[in-house]
Amino acid sequence: MTDTPKHTYRDANGDLWFRESLSEGIGNGLRIDNLLYAEASDVQDLIVFENNENGRVLAIDGLVQVSMADEFIYHEMVSHVPLLSHGAVKRVLIVGGGDGGAMREMLKHKGVESITLVEIDPDVIEFSKKWFPDVPQGSFDDPRVNVVIADGSKYVEETSDKFDLILIDSSDPVGPSAVLFTREFYTACSKLLNEGGVIVPQSGLAAIHPEPVKSTSDSFKSLFKHSGFYLICVPAFSGGFMALGFATNDGATFDRDIEKIRERFAALDIKTKYYSPEIHKGSFALPPYIAEKIA
Repeated sequence: MTDTPKHTYRDANGDLWFRESLSEGIGNGLRIDNLLYAEASDVQDLIVFENNENGRVLAIDGLVQVSMADEFIYHEMVSHVPLLSHGAVKRVLIVGGGDGGAMREMLKHKGVESITLVEIDPDVIEFSKKWFPDVPQGSFDDPRVNVVIADGSKYVEETSDKFDLILIDSSDPVGPSAVLFTREFYTACSKLLNEGGVIVPQSGLAAIHPEPVKSTSDSFKSLFKHSGFYLICVPAFSGGFMALGFATNDGATFDRDIEKIRERFAALDIKTKYYSPEIHKGSFALPPYIAEKIA
């Protein structure tokens, strides 16, 4: 581990900072109060550090992926929104998601019988277990979980398995993750869905990076009868609203009947920090300026 790892710099006081470049003209900095790990794996650059405000942080290829101060926001919303919208998910495919946070939340649903997690980089899983154990909370050891170390795009092309929910829990559309934002990939995923199934992709920062959201929107409109986006705001993910796609061929799954969602959530009998049926429904209401960008 070097004194100034990749994506870091020292300020005039000698403090080490992590530099996150969100676009050509927008960046973000987090002071590294305790550098724990910084190395390049065979697939990605990984850095783990502690920041006094955000807690322990994982960044991959120069972009923050997990912050212990607010990881629950993303993981609750990518999990409970599609699961409670569908109401009877049994088989789940997660492409990416090697930190285990989405799995943790999905396993709270007793009706879920199996989760297949496809992660391209085994180091991400081991990092999560070692440095962020409170994210997976032992979910990798659950007998319902099957971990596959493989390229997610190749997996969906080659598998014959079918799923009720496919979550694309990827990093941003650069490097190995870029293919996970293409129409070809979404087409392959659509063929793996059971009747009434749902696909939810992480689609990026809608306000400053509308292109991946627009591209996903165009793909979904041509592949599914019902599609849209819901928004979350995670403080550690600088750049404003993060968009999550939602597509299905089942109108009842897409209608977001709040009484039905409330009933299902009450039956789940869990405590959440961010998710609620009201947040669930409201998150699909897009501000006009974002709706216009992705129309």
